[in-house]
This record gives sequence, C-alpha cells and structure tokens, in this order.
Amino acid sequence: MPLRSHEVDLFESSRGRLEAIAYRLLGSAGDAEDAVQEAFLRWHAADRERIETPEAWLTKVLTNLCLNQLTSARARRETYVGQWLPEPVLAGDRMLGPADTAEQRESVSMAVLTLMERLSPNERAVYVLREAFGYAHREIAEILDLTESNCQQIHRRARQHLGTERSRTEVDGAAAEKVVREFLAAALSGDTEPLIRLLTADAVSVADGGSGVPARRTPVIGALGIARYLRGLFRPGKAKRDRVGGSVALHAAVVNGGPAVVIVADGRVLGVMCLDTAADGAVGAIRIQVNPDKLERITRQWAAAGPRQALAEVW
Repeated sequence: MPLRSHEVDLFESSRGRLEAIAYRLLGSAGDAEDAVQEAFLRWHAADRERIETPEAWLTKVLTNLCLNQLTSARARRETYVGQWLPEPVLAGDRMLGPADTAEQRESVSMAVLTLMERLSPNERAVYVLREAFGYAHREIAEILDLTESNCQQIHRRARQHLGTERSRTEVDGAAAEKVVREFLAAALSGDTEPLIRLLTADAVSVADGGSGVPARRTPVIGALGIARYLRGLFRPGKAKRDRVGGSVALHAAVVNGGPAVVIVADGRVLGVMCLDTAADGAVGAIRIQVNPDKLERITRQWAAAGPRQALAEVW
C-alpha cells in the first residue's frame, strides 16, 4: 500500500530519534543512516493499519536491524586494519540525539562508544535504550523479545563491563577552544616536557586509519610515550606537506560532546583528535580518527558551517 502523507510525516518526525539510537548502537553515522533507511523500507512494506503504536514498532524494527548489523560487524572487526574507533560527529548533528542528562551525554562520548565494543549486541542495545533514551525495562523487553528481569540483568552487566559511573558536563565551544589551545601549545612546542605535564601518567593514545591512511596500529600508553609520539606527529616535514598538498590548519571544535582538534586542508577534514580530559584538565586519552571513510560526514558538516579561524597551521 502506498504511503500516505501523514505516514511519511510520522516516519520523518521519528527519523532524528532513530538515527540517534542507531548511531549509538553502531558507532557509525553512515551505517546509522543506512539502518534508518532500511527501517523506512520496512515501514513502507508493512500493514500499517495493524500497527497500534508506530513509534514502538519503528524502534523495534530499527533496533533489530542494528543488532543484526552488530553481529556481522564483529566478524569484520576481526580483520580490520589497526585500531577501530567510532565515527566522529560535530556538535549540533542530530546523530548525537538528546543531551539533557549526564547519561545521555556520556552515551555518545567517544570514550563510551569505544568501550561499547566490549559489549554483546543485546548488552549494547539495552544500555543505549535505557541510559540514553530512558526506555523502561518493560519496553526494552518488548523491543528485544526478552523478559523484563532478563533486561534488568543485562543492563547491570553492561554497566559493570563499561565501568561508567562518571558524570559528564556539557562542553561548549569556548571551553573546547581553551582545552585545545593548551594542548596545541604543548604539542607544537617541540619539547616533550609541556606535553608530559598536560597528560595523565596513564594516558593512552589510539589512532584509526583503516586501510587507507597510515596510522599507528597499536595504542601508545603513558605520558612520555605519547609526548614523543605527538612531537613526531606535529614535526614539520616535506613528506607530510607533499602527502596533503601543503600545510594543514588546526581548529578547535566540540566533537561527540568533548573538545577536539580538527585537522583541515583545503576544506577537507583529514583527521580529528578527540581529547578526553579529567576534572583537573589533564588529558587522559587521545583518540585520533584519520580513516577517510569515517570523515566524510564531518567534512560535509565542516564545509556547511562556513569559514573558521584556525588556531595554528603546521607542516
């Protein structure tokens, strides 16, 4: 049966929420868009007259599509080149969904999206639906075809696996710029000492280049090791300039709710360095995304926002 205008409008009014659920479940904005489009096709093919609660039906269909994709993604990750990190998105992207509570903000942080790779598909779904969208365990049980008590057990287990008891404050543009300015001042100084002072002793740096861009394939652990790694990363060199066609601009931005360095050349985002800061301002983790496939959306967002003032240029 062809979709009537009000049925199209009903789906479109749910699209933002569905994308936000799918992004948290999959860690990929591109995959989230595909899952939501598949949910639309299922909505189009369904006997909509028999669907009593469209929102619940769409959430169930989308969640199960994502669960199927997570199962196949686990196999693909086994052959993934180097480290896997989520796809970064800028502040204001509807993929991020609601950010009214600490739990909602935490669930879309790069740290938690990365940690959620440890969870089984069901654990991830229960955690996302409960923590980020406030679904009752009874509702989640209906979505996942589980018992309510089973959902409660899965939720407790997911929280234990993630170990996330932190509350996360919103970071605005000014706060992000302050963190990034301090980080870049240390990273571009040519000396390791300023970086060592800025990093926590047990800091970790992880880079994801996929199969297309050279990136360190193992994490760097400890302040001294990271300081040396970053000093080399930001050191000028002809090979670097030749690879990107000139110099690159370093910008401050809010990405996945946290401060980030956005690396841009000729309007194209070449990389994003997400900085995970502690309460005292020290940087405890750096997640570097340079996989071109995971930078397409943020490049479009960056271009649409218009010219921005760079904090520095390198190479």
